[in-house]
Amino acid sequence: MAEQKTTTFLMFQDGRAEEAMNFYLSLFDNAEVVSITRYGSEGPGAEGSVMHAIFTLAGQQYMCSDSPVQHGFDFTPSISLWVDCADEAEIDRLFAVLSEKGKVMMPLGEYGWSRRFGWVGDRFGISWQLNLA
Repeated sequence: MAEQKTTTFLMFQDGRAEEAMNFYLSLFDNAEVVSITRYGSEGPGAEGSVMHAIFTLAGQQYMCSDSPVQHGFDFTPSISLWVDCADEAEIDRLFAVLSEKGKVMMPLGEYGWSRRFGWVGDRFGISWQLNLA
């Protein structure tokens, strides 16, 4: 029997899956597009938009797509991506870039469980919790 594995799947409703994926790839080492399949002229999504993509960030696999259907829901901070940052420079850089055109939910600071932590929603609506390891 194959080993069971979970992967975070990000569904975009605004045709911005590839833009978001490329933005995230620019932020992390050991990041790459593994595969990408696009909608053709027959649809159901907009031609050239992402039907399904697999990418890695810091060795962790993710998937994303552009949904051809508008849903009554979107991303919520109740699920977020947790990043253990190696040093002050990394947490400062990620916090600044991810919060630009986004939303700061908890500013960088010392909290009971972390000497330096911040929580942001990025410009695409994805929630990130950044922790100085």
